Amino acid sequence: MTRSAEATGKNIEQAIENALFELKAPREDVDIKILSEGGLFKKAKVIVSISEDAIEKYEKREKLREEEKEQKSIQEKISDKEEVFSKDIKKEEEKEIKEKETFKEEKEEIKNSEEKIERISCIEFVKGLVDAFGKTAQISELEEDEVKKILLEGEELGDLIGYRGEALFALSYLMSSICKKENKKVVLDICGYRNKREEALKKLAYRMASKVIKSGRFAKLEPMDASERRIIHLALQDNDKVTTMSKGIEPKRYLIIFPREYKD
Repeated sequence: MTRSAEATGKNIEQAIENALFELKAPREDVDIKILSEGGLFKKAKVIVSISEDAIEKYEKREKLREEEKEQKSIQEKISDKEEVFSKDIKKEEEKEIKEKETFKEEKEEIKNSEEKIERISCIEFVKGLVDAFGKTAQISELEEDEVKKILLEGEELGDLIGYRGEALFALSYLMSSICKKENKKVVLDICGYRNKREEALKKLAYRMASKVIKSGRFAKLEPMDASERRIIHLALQDNDKVTTMSKGIEPKRYLIIFPREYKD
């Protein structure tokens, strides 16, 4: 707080008024000291100071002014933050609207794609699959009871079969999932693999059952998919000396063959 002011003027009265204006104080609240009364070529000069009995009032006024200034600064900061927050909210709303529009467009594209996929026949799907792998194959259909088989014949199709038929089963599942227009179960077979594998599994079932009967101890087979386990279950279902059970969790679910217990 400014407690005193030095001022000049054409005369003492003007010098005092100039000092009072600088202090923003009335005459009754100040003490005046005349430094120069002035003259023809000299200005009057005074020092005007807040008097001791009025100093408390001016300190309170100054404190109030500082508080108002601080409050104004805080309000301006709040306003700035509110403006930034408002802009951020607006941006988020615009982003959300844009994302909804994009999601709607993507959903529409997916719907159109699904409708297009549903019109694809199994033969068309398998032809596209063969072309994608750069293979050459003869494709035919065979219907047995409630199952339709899509048969592939050709050379160098081993990678479409995979180890123990893993690739074949995966492609067959994909085909049946996509070609929904078929009214019956559809499976894919390549170079007669399914029949060959079925015969091999039946032989394995009989061989392992014989071993279990001789040893009297159970035999654990390696993990297989559900269709292969089913072949072994069916192969041994009429065997009155052994029984089968699947255990474990997919894709490592396996089958156990163990001796039956007889009751006389």
